[in-house]
Amino acid sequence: MKISYNWLKQFININWTPEQTSALLTDLGLEVEGLEKYQSVKGGLEGVVVGKVLTCTKHPNADKLKITTVDLGGETPVQIVCGAPNVDVGQMVPVATIGTTLYTNEGEAWTIKKGKIRGEESHGMICAEDELGLGKSHDGIMVLEETVKIGTPAASIFDIENDTVFEIGLTPNRADAMSTTVQLEI
Repeated sequence: MKISYNWLKQFININWTPEQTSALLTDLGLEVEGLEKYQSVKGGLEGVVVGKVLTCTKHPNADKLKITTVDLGGETPVQIVCGAPNVDVGQMVPVATIGTTLYTNEGEAWTIKKGKIRGEESHGMICAEDELGLGKSHDGIMVLEETVKIGTPAASIFDIENDTVFEIGLTPNRADAMSTTVQLEI
């Protein structure tokens, strides 16, 4: 039997991790045989946050690049080199931070690293929709509504579903657990 962690949280007010919940279910006599991650967008946009472009200047060593300073909600803004033609001051944008793994539309993984682009440091990437797996457009970066809060995880802005599914092996002594409509007394 498979049970969604998000579904279970609708009935039980818990702040446990899926692993802690799995251990508890096992202690209650429901044998959890495995956990499976589910993400409506591969990678779940983990590490992608909303940033605000504070400055945007022409790159001194490249015609089509710009050097931006972006507030991600941390102590200090970060410098990001961007090649999108539509990047501008004041925009709210999705930013993949250093260490974030993104996936192409074909499913290939690539990780954001601190780097130098034409001699200027870049500490992340301002993303287009195809870079996030949200579409095919690469005409420019995604510009979000001004009302979005700086530092907000992008997954919550785009309603990306991240869930864990418990695979529960039913044992003969727990006939009451033959359906997900059963009440779990925790």
